[in-house]
This record gives sequence, C-alpha cells and structure tokens, in this order.
Amino acid sequence: MASNSHQEPWLLENGNVKTLSKEMRHGRPHHYMSSSSFRKKSDLKLVSKVPITCLRQLLANLQEVILGTKLSVLFPAIPLAIAAEIYGFGRPWVFALSLLGLTPLAERVSFLTEQIAYYTGPTVGGLLNATCGNATELIIAIFALSEHKIAIVKYSLLGSILSNLLLVLGTSLFCGGIANLRREQKYDRRQADVNSLLLLLALLCHSLPTLFRHSGALPELTVVPTIQLSRASSIVMLLAYTAYLVFQLWTHHQLFEAQEESEDGAEDEEEVPVIGFWSGFVWLVGMTIIIALLSEYVVATIEDASNSWGLSVSFLSIILLPIIGNAAEHAGAVIFAFKNKMDISLGVALGSATQIAMFVVPLCVVVAWMMGIHLDLDFNILETTSLALSIIATAFTLQDGTSHYMKGLVLLLCYIVIATCFFVSKTPLQTLGQANIVNSGLKMTTEGFLST
Repeated sequence: MASNSHQEPWLLENGNVKTLSKEMRHGRPHHYMSSSSFRKKSDLKLVSKVPITCLRQLLANLQEVILGTKLSVLFPAIPLAIAAEIYGFGRPWVFALSLLGLTPLAERVSFLTEQIAYYTGPTVGGLLNATCGNATELIIAIFALSEHKIAIVKYSLLGSILSNLLLVLGTSLFCGGIANLRREQKYDRRQADVNSLLLLLALLCHSLPTLFRHSGALPELTVVPTIQLSRASSIVMLLAYTAYLVFQLWTHHQLFEAQEESEDGAEDEEEVPVIGFWSGFVWLVGMTIIIALLSEYVVATIEDASNSWGLSVSFLSIILLPIIGNAAEHAGAVIFAFKNKMDISLGVALGSATQIAMFVVPLCVVVAWMMGIHLDLDFNILETTSLALSIIATAFTLQDGTSHYMKGLVLLLCYIVIATCFFVSKTPLQTLGQANIVNSGLKMTTEGFLST
C-alpha cells in the first residue's frame, strides 16, 4: 500500500491502517460528502516525534479534528461565545458568536460521522448520517421547544428547507452552469424524483393542518383536530422516512452512490481513516455537547438580537440562521457543482431538505408531544405558501435531468423574494401557528379534550 505510506499506525486504536475499499467508497450517499471539500491534509511529521504514545495520539487527533478543516479559523468563536455569556456581554454578541461557532462544528460532525463509517461500513455510516446530518437544526429546535418558543422551532426548520431548496441548489446550479458553459451538465434524475416525491408528501402533511385551521370553523373548534392531524401526519412522515432509508441504503443504493473521480477521469486513491473508531466516537459526543450549548445560547438570545439589530425574529430564524449554521455544507455543494459533479451537489441540497422535512420536523412534533407541548404542523399561510412554491419550483427545475445557470438563477431570485418578504414582515411571535394559541389561553381546554 504505497499510497498509504504517509499514514502512521499509531493514529488508530487498533494499530492498523484501514483503507476504504472501492465498494465502500462508492457506497457512500452523496449527502455524505457535503463538507469534504473543506478538509485539508494534516502534516503529522512533528507530532510523530512525540515519544509518549498517549500524548502523540491526542495531539494527532487534535490536529486532524480541530486543524483539519479550512474553517478552523472560526473555532475561537466558541470560547468567545461562552465567555460572552458568562461575563454578561451584550446578548446580540452572544448570538452572533454562537452562530459563527456552529459553522465549523456542523462540518466536523459530518467529518467524524464519515470517519466512524470507515469501521462500521457504508450502511451503518449512512444511518449515522441520516440522524446526525442535521444535528444542529434538531438540537436548536429541541432547546426552543424546552423554552416553549414554538415560533422559533417552526421558523428555523422552515428556513433550513427553503435554504437548501432555493439558496444551496440555486447557487450550485448557477455557479456550476457558469463554470461549465461549454460542457453539458447532467445528473441522475431518478434520485431527484425520489426526493421531490418525498418533499411533496411533506408539503401535503404541512398544508393540511393550515388549511384545516382556515376551513371556516371557529378557531377554538379546530385546535384539537389540528394537533391530532399534525401528530398523525408526523408519524406517517417518520414511517415514510424509514422506508426512504431502506430504499437509499439497501434496495436501491446504486441511485445514491457517490462515484468520485479525479480531474483526469481516473479513480481517486484509496482513502484511509485519520482517527480511530473510539476517538471519533468521543469527539462526536463532545462536538454534539458543544453544539447543544451554543444552540441554547442562540435560542436564548435571538429575540435580543432581533430587537438590537432591528431585524424580525422570522428573518433571523428563516434566513440568517440556516445560512450561517450550514455554511460548510452549502459551500461544499457549490464547490462540487464547480467541478461538474452535479449528482453530489443535488444529493447534498435535496438530501438535506428531505431529511429536515421528513425526519427533523415530524420528530420535533413527536418530541413535543412527549414533553406535553402542543406543537403542530400549521406554519400559517405565508410560511406554508413559501414552502409549497419552493418545492414546486424545485421539482420543475429538476424534471429533465440537465442543468444550466438559468435554472439556478431563477431559484436564487425566488429565494431573494422570499427573504425580502420575511425581512419586511414584523409578525409577532405569538401569532405563528395554532400551537401558540393552545399553549396560552386555550391550553386547559385542549388538554381536557385530548384526555378524552
């Protein structure tokens, strides 16, 4: 294994260098590779001279995990955010620093998940990615739920879906089209069709509670049925997402496999993990804990930042938070589009949007149900309409299996119009969705109905 001579066996707990075979490498879903373009090769010559084994392994892991990304310059934002919170600095500063700190953490979670997958295989790795791929959004939503900030939960999740469908996909198609003007850009339409179908199912489950609430009955008469419909729809979406995982990882995995090639068309060198299994697991747990801490800061300070900056909470949650929080994943999709690897770009954008719509959102409804919080899928007419038009525009864009910059430009313009809409919107938080009505004046009545 001449190509692996640069690897040192002491990097791995088992003392063996494990390569990623061709089958395993090609078995990774496109969504798996969203941040690989931000990783940089570490020079371990200096670390290898440390005589103490444990210290040498710790320093090697630190260099690979902390310094092994081009986003390492943002890591100082994490201690600064913690210090700002402890010493009572301005709340908007805590919000801004926490958002910046979440950016490299989200990329590192993707990296650590892939490192663990080298030992567990592509199937278990795919399952890990299916649950950890949008860990930031899920953790922020759970903390917002714990503080009964229903509107922030809905805004942030809606913003993540819109960002992936319009901003990420639009930028990828636009930049890829500009960079490859003289080359035909194609992608496997079958993967796009599956994701579009799931997104339309998610749209149906999101639209019905909103339509039901505006069906003409008195608001207090639609509270309980809306919640019940939302919970039933969430269970259906979770079942559909489970079937999607079986489809993606077992029965039709060839539709989602990432076939990486070098610039001259030859296959890349065999890949090796740079940290051991247990090191990766410990780092993943530690990163998740830090994400949870910063997410708590974001939820606690978003309203203060809104008041200080003169921006609505809806704009911060729907537009700003998804852009910064997932900047690495988004930029990775654009870089792959520059390289004319459109299947990977589409897999990143559509895969993430599908994961949020079909897994994170319904999971939040179920978690809120267990917490005794009445979270429904009623995102109000403006928010639901924005979601519907985004999904429909995306489905039309991807229907022919080819790409050019004009398609990307149209999606980007759609995102700009929606962002402008929420920029000028000053909707009070307590008016978003029926769940807020339930959790305030009608809470006792609803609980009485639900108990029967």
